[in-house]
Amino acid sequence: MIPYGRQDINQDDIDAVIEVLKSDWLTQGPKVQDFELKVAQHCNVEHAIACNSATSALHIACLALEIGPDDIVWTSPVSFVASSNCALYCGASIDFVDIDTQTGNMSIQALTKKLEQSKSENKLPKAIIPVHLAGQPCDMYEIAELSKKYGFKVIEDASHAIGANYKGEPVGNCKYSDICVFSFHPVKIVTSAEGGMLTTKHGQLAHRAKSFRSHGITSDPKELLQQSHGPWYYEQQSLGFNYRLTDIQAALGLSQMSRLEDFVTRRNQLAEIYSDNLPKQFCHLTRLSNRRSSYHLYIVLLPEGLDQKYVVTHLRDKGVFAHVHYIPIHLQPFYQSLGFKKGDFPNAEAYYKRAITLPLHPNLTTQDIAYISSILSELL
Repeated sequence: MIPYGRQDINQDDIDAVIEVLKSDWLTQGPKVQDFELKVAQHCNVEHAIACNSATSALHIACLALEIGPDDIVWTSPVSFVASSNCALYCGASIDFVDIDTQTGNMSIQALTKKLEQSKSENKLPKAIIPVHLAGQPCDMYEIAELSKKYGFKVIEDASHAIGANYKGEPVGNCKYSDICVFSFHPVKIVTSAEGGMLTTKHGQLAHRAKSFRSHGITSDPKELLQQSHGPWYYEQQSLGFNYRLTDIQAALGLSQMSRLEDFVTRRNQLAEIYSDNLPKQFCHLTRLSNRRSSYHLYIVLLPEGLDQKYVVTHLRDKGVFAHVHYIPIHLQPFYQSLGFKKGDFPNAEAYYKRAITLPLHPNLTTQDIAYISSILSELL
């Protein structure tokens, strides 16, 4: 079976993990800080905070921005549920902004219209979480301009997008956002097995995120609220979580980061080969100018008349693990119990009926793509 995504682990990665296993540190040791520094340097940003998942990073990003029960957060309906769950974890209300069907990303037109209406109703969001679907950055300049006008915070869900560029600069530099979040799940661009990272330019946000990552506890003498009992003393000052990354995972992620550019270059090459080989009736998501996708996923829109379920099942029967990213979040039973319903976000629903994800990972070959293309040609 040709998987839709998979990790690429080499001997350097294995050696890096073995080195940690032989060291004195397995959990929160020096490799975590090295990994954070590596990502911060890549993104050209001051602060990077490693977490045990991107879901955790999204949660503490919301907490760092003091999102709570009286607040509203908007995100894209075409994403994994973590993009919206993170707001609910904080007790906030969640809503969605419909997508541009050609890119799969949040529609600036829909966002602008929704903001205008929400201002008139005094229901503006405290934060918006744009999602860089498949690795292509959203229209972050336009979102940042709207944030200045309407006063909301911006958390980039860049789970798919480490290694991507926007206007010639790396995603994660937070030029157009308050916080950016990456994922290092095995099917992502680089992996730490499970893991995530939060980046920000703001020291106060970074400090709050670090506190929430580790139980809300500090032992820093400068931060203590009470008299220290001795060198063992620590204080819990907020309700935090155990969202820490291990040194074992950080060592793998650090090693993988040395090949980030190679991974992204290869993924872009494979995307071009797909474009050259696939029947023209299968439309890939529009590639926008002034940005470079990291191509976590290769998503195509089926031509009219081809049944999505039949195509995906047929590909899997032929040894190709095609998939669909994503079922619109508002159609999930849990979110329908919150009041969302079919028809709320028509562009997302129209996209979902036509979208399929084809295999894309560094070890995919041109022969694999030719084989996949031949199956799709037969279906026509």
